[in-house]
Order: sequence, then structure tokens, then C-alpha cells
Amino acid sequence: MTEVILKSPNRYCRCYSAFHQRLSMPSCLKELALALYKRGILSSGKACALAGLSRWEWIEVLGKRKVSRHYTTSDLEKDIAHVKRCK
Repeated sequence: MTEVILKSPNRYCRCYSAFHQRLSMPSCLKELALALYKRGILSSGKACALAGLSRWEWIEVLGKRKVSRHYTTSDLEKDIAHVKRCK
């Protein structure tokens, strides 16, 4: 795993300290994954892996947070065509 170090001005240290006390590293990774997924930077699969969640846990988190899934009509049509080919 890669280590990430954030540098910031001293005036933010108290904020980070309070944040760190409230959230564990897995929670921080989940929040980062959500933010990157919302911005379209990470796919659902990559965000799920970053968050350390199973696919079903990730989908549940998206639902609880009311985050729209990046799944278009075109994606649906491709999935339906794939299922039909596999029969």
C-alpha cells in the first residue's frame, strides 16, 4: 500500500487533529473514495477497492449517501446485450 502524507499550514492542525480523532483510517479512505467517485475520478470498482469494501457494501454506502451511480442507459444496453449473448 502507498503512504500518503499531507502538508498544510499550521492553522489547520487543530482541525486535522479533531478530524483524526473522530475518523479511523478505514473511514478516511471511505470518505476519500466517495469524494473521488462523485467527481468521476475513480470508477465504482476502484473506489470500492480504495474504501476497502465489498461491491455490495459500496453500493449500500452510495445509497445511504444518496450518491448517484455512474451508470448510463448505454451501460444498461451493453449489459443486457452481454446477458443475451451468454444465454
